[in-house]
Amino acid sequence: MRILIISAIIFTIGLVGCFTIQNQFTGLAPGYWRATLDIRPTEFGADGGVVKNMPANFKEATDASLPFVFEVIYENENEFHIDVINGEERIRVAKEDIYIGLDRKVGKDTFLIKFPIYESYIKGLFESRVMEGEWVATNRENYRIPFVAKYGKKHRFTQLKKTPKLDVSGKWEVHFQGNDDPTDVFAGIGEFKQTGNHLTGTFRTETGDYRYLEGTIQEDKLYLSVFDGAHAFLFEAKILEDNTMIGSFRSGKHYQASWTAKRNDAFELKDPNELTYLKEGYDKIEFAFPNPSGKMISLDNPAYRGKAKIIQIFGTWCPNCREETEFLVDYFQKNPNPNIEIIALAFEKRRDKAQANAAISRYKERMNIPYEMVVAGYSDKKEAAESLPMLNHILSYPTLIFIDKNDQVVKIHTGYNGTATSKYEEFLVDFEATVQQISTSGKAL
Repeated sequence: MRILIISAIIFTIGLVGCFTIQNQFTGLAPGYWRATLDIRPTEFGADGGVVKNMPANFKEATDASLPFVFEVIYENENEFHIDVINGEERIRVAKEDIYIGLDRKVGKDTFLIKFPIYESYIKGLFESRVMEGEWVATNRENYRIPFVAKYGKKHRFTQLKKTPKLDVSGKWEVHFQGNDDPTDVFAGIGEFKQTGNHLTGTFRTETGDYRYLEGTIQEDKLYLSVFDGAHAFLFEAKILEDNTMIGSFRSGKHYQASWTAKRNDAFELKDPNELTYLKEGYDKIEFAFPNPSGKMISLDNPAYRGKAKIIQIFGTWCPNCREETEFLVDYFQKNPNPNIEIIALAFEKRRDKAQANAAISRYKERMNIPYEMVVAGYSDKKEAAESLPMLNHILSYPTLIFIDKNDQVVKIHTGYNGTATSKYEEFLVDFEATVQQISTSGKAL
C-alpha cells in the first residue's frame, strides 16, 4: 500500500511539472503591452493597398502596421484598468469597460475592451502573454481591424537606434494630398520634438489637430502613430537629401493620403476666426432641435433669453470635440458665469435618431456635462450645413459660435488647437477675452 501511495505522489508531481500556469492573475497580466493594428485596406487593388502619389524612392516600411502601447494597472487583486499611451497623453479605460471571460467552445480566455463614448471596442482571445482579436467601430459599416498585443514590450515601432539623419524638432509646412480625390488637398503644420531616436508631436490643420503622436526616427525614416479608441493614425516619411520630407498618412483602413513637408517657421494656417461666418442676409443663428427627452431646444427658450450663448458644433465620435468638451466643462466649473449658457449641437454618424440620441445621452452622462445637448443632424458636412443654413459651411467638428445677450453673433471659431499643440495657450487667451466680451457688453468684436 505504501508503495502505491508513494508511486501516486511521484506521478502527481510529474504531472504538475508538465504544466505551466498560463495566467496567475484574474485578468490580463499587469504592466506594459505592445499592440499593433493591421490597417491595410480589406481588399487590395493592383497597387497592394499602398498610398498613391508617392515618389518611387519612398517605401512604407511598416507595411501599414500601426503600433501603440498600453499599460494594465491593477487597483486590487481582482480589478484593473488600462491606460492607452500616446506621447504625454494617457487615455483611461475604466474597469467597468473591461470584460474577461472563458470561451468554453474553444477553451480559451476572452477579452472585451470598450470605448463606449466612441462606440468602438477591441475583442478577442488571450493567453498569458498574447492577445489577438480585432478593433471594431460600430458606427461604421463592417469596420473591423485585426489587433495583436504582446506582453512585456514597451517600444512603439522598433528597438533599433539607427543614427538619425536629421533632428526634425520644430515647425514644418505640410501639404496633404488625398489618395482618391484630386480635390482633397489641405495644408497643415507639423510640430515635432525629437530626443535622439524618440519623436513626439502633432499636425495642426484648419479643422483641428491630430492629437498626441509618438514614434521614432531611424536614419532617414520617420514614423508616428496614435490610437485613442476613435482614430488610428499612422504617419511615415522619408527625409530627402535637401532635408525636406515626403510621406504617407493612413487613418484606419478607410483613408490614405501622401504628404510633403519643409521647415518653415513663418508658415501659418488661415485664421480660425475667419473660416466660418454668417451668409449675407443673415444676422442671427436660429435652430430648434429636440433633446433626448423630447424637449425642444432653441435660443427662444426662456433659459437663454437675455444671456450670452456658446453654441458648440460637435460629434460624439470626434476626439478633438471631446477635448474641447472637456475644456468647456472644466473651464466653467472653475469660472462659473451665470450670464452664459452653452448648447451643444451634435452631428452624429448614426442616421437613426434613437441611436444618435443614445450616443449623446451616454456622452453627457460619462463626461458629466451640465448643459443641453441635442442631435442636429448627420455628420456629413454638406448635410450638416443644411441644418444651419445661415452659415457659409460647416468646415470642422468642432466649431464654437459665440453669441451675445442680444443674440448677435460675435465670433465663430473653427476647429480646435488642443493641448498637444503650440497654439493651445493662444486659444485659451482668445476664448477668455471673447467670453468676457459676450457676457458683459453684448457689443460684437
